[in-house]
Amino acid sequence: FTSVRLSSLKRHLKTHSDEKRHVCHLCPKAFRTATLLHNHVNTHTGNKPHKCSECDTAFVTRGELSRHRRYRHTLEKPFKCSICEYSSVEASKMRRHVRSHTGERPYPCDLCSYASKDAYKLKRHMLTHTGEKRYECYVCQARFTQSGTMKIHMLQKHGENVPKYQCPHCSTCLSRKSDLGVHLRNLHSYMEEAVKCRDCEAAFHERYAFLQHRKTHRNEKRFKCAPCSCTCNQ
Repeated sequence: FTSVRLSSLKRHLKTHSDEKRHVCHLCPKAFRTATLLHNHVNTHTGNKPHKCSECDTAFVTRGELSRHRRYRHTLEKPFKCSICEYSSVEASKMRRHVRSHTGERPYPCDLCSYASKDAYKLKRHMLTHTGEKRYECYVCQARFTQSGTMKIHMLQKHGENVPKYQCPHCSTCLSRKSDLGVHLRNLHSYMEEAVKCRDCEAAFHERYAFLQHRKTHRNEKRFKCAPCSCTCNQ
């Protein structure tokens, strides 16, 4: 991170600190910066100071307003991938997308060898360890740890009248034709520039093949301790 302003640098440095000195007076939550606390208090009071100039919608934070304008009004996607044609409204989505090219999974599970490319998927994965089943089928009330598992259940058990679109390249089955089109573009379209595996010499022009290959390295213990025989996969 670099900045032309010292204040911006100081604000950025707080993101690396675990210290949360700004405590909410309405609940036990605490925050690293006064701005984060201010935005949080607005969620209690219902105050939404950032109003859209093109519609009647208002938001708690300036960032939420910016996302709204890009999604609803300007349709601008300023964050562009340097490897493929993907572009995004949000920087966080672009960082997540780039990890699909690099294979990076910076969010490891503390209980098993699973690692995720984003925090949300790690949080969802942790439910498989806790056994919590937050998703309920509205037809038969069966419960599931993940929304994807529930959707598969709905298609298989209650989807007699739901059209199923099978991917011709993998086992994915989708309920909408438009979803199948997105799936084919994101996973099975040809990429002119091959994506290289960071752990071996393999290279792929299809994202699905690359992701399948990355799984072969998931449980490898490539990191060896010099003084003893211990090996690790991270």
